[in-house]
Amino acid sequence: MNINPFIVPFDSLPDTLPIFPLAGAIVMPGGELPLNIFETRYLNMVSDVLGSHRMIGMIQPDPNAKGDAVLYQTGCAGRITEYRETNDGRIEMLLTGVCRFDLGQELPTTRGYRLVKPLWSRFSNDYTDHEVMLSSAEDLLMLTLKAYLQYKNLNVDWAMLERLSTSRLLSSMCMALPLSEADKQVLLETSHPAERLNTFIAILDSELSSARTVTRH
Repeated sequence: MNINPFIVPFDSLPDTLPIFPLAGAIVMPGGELPLNIFETRYLNMVSDVLGSHRMIGMIQPDPNAKGDAVLYQTGCAGRITEYRETNDGRIEMLLTGVCRFDLGQELPTTRGYRLVKPLWSRFSNDYTDHEVMLSSAEDLLMLTLKAYLQYKNLNVDWAMLERLSTSRLLSSMCMALPLSEADKQVLLETSHPAERLNTFIAILDSELSSARTVTRH
């Protein structure tokens, strides 16, 4: 999806970025991720970024490593585009994906959250509009998605989904579907959206094929 340059131009992406490690949660460029913030360190993080660039890096802990401190090397930064404080001290907000990053140096902090130097250079392609290229596979995407959602007994607003562009639909489903952490990370790290679309369809097809095999037995 083409990122609105008024959100954060590529050459204005920040030199330091607070990160929010959360298993099973990714934000894709152009996608929207609702978050419910209640831990003190992350309330501090939100307070700090609201006074500056409003950006947070979502990144998953590496499940193959010992301890939650070890992270995957690639995440995606999002900008806070909606924000609401609740009466019980929580923050409900919407994070809009802007650009992916690789982990650089981690910096010392005194506010409880983790702060890194993000490496943006590999992901300037996140600002390119790939809609024309992706739209040719829209029918296959919808067909596979309908079969998967039926298999999972998941109810969705099809009228709403059909109004989305192919790129927006792909980003939304990569984030929202109950895929494994590893599959979500593969989709996040896939460099080109056309490759991501093919990988996404292959992941759903693989799960559907496994289900059919179990049913036959």
